[in-house]
Amino acid sequence: MKNYLLLLISLAFLATSCTKDIVTPDPSELTAYELEVIDYFKEIALGFEFGGASEITRKWRDTMKIYVGGSPSSDLLNELEEIRTEINSLVSDGFAMEVVADSAQSNFYIFLGSADEYVERYPSQAGNVTSNWGLFNVFWNGSSEINRGHMYVDLDRADPPAQRHLLREELTQSLGLAKDSDRYTESIFQASWTTTNEYAMIDRDLIRLLYHPDMPIGLDEMQTDAVLRDILSME
Repeated sequence: MKNYLLLLISLAFLATSCTKDIVTPDPSELTAYELEVIDYFKEIALGFEFGGASEITRKWRDTMKIYVGGSPSSDLLNELEEIRTEINSLVSDGFAMEVVADSAQSNFYIFLGSADEYVERYPSQAGNVTSNWGLFNVFWNGSSEINRGHMYVDLDRADPPAQRHLLREELTQSLGLAKDSDRYTESIFQASWTTTNEYAMIDRDLIRLLYHPDMPIGLDEMQTDAVLRDILSME
């Protein structure tokens, strides 16, 4: 009997020792790139560079209806259509961008012209245009939903490549991705001057994640981190 018990104990130990190193993969484990996306999202999408607004997620709920004023070239109008199409392909929460022919139907005004003409329309920007060839301003309701705004690109001081860059940068930031960063040189949100005319992969992910159906409005940094981890771990 003693030998039989020893045999059973030995077999049990053998079974345990043979299986203890087997690890089941965790499907929620994030890659190094996904962790970079989370950090960059929190850097870009919470609050604004100026104005002291609370650092929470904000985005559009309704369609952004864009009216273009000033003196846009055909190249800039084509660039706008390319940007609009690209953004619409990335979002999935019901938001969309469209260009309208009647300013009365719009909730976002893009002015393409001189700084002086922009200030005539928006006098509050007089102190900002001297050192900025492109600007955006957005406004939100009591639920922190962005519901209107305006932007401009200076066609007098910026050359065509810079005009296209500024159009993409300011329009993209008007989505609620409102801050700049020194982190990625190829990013449209790069704080230093560039003429980048396309989204980096991480830019596309920021747009996609802000306008994901599982991304609420009004999240602080800790809440945003948790939601992003959930979204990315489920993909």
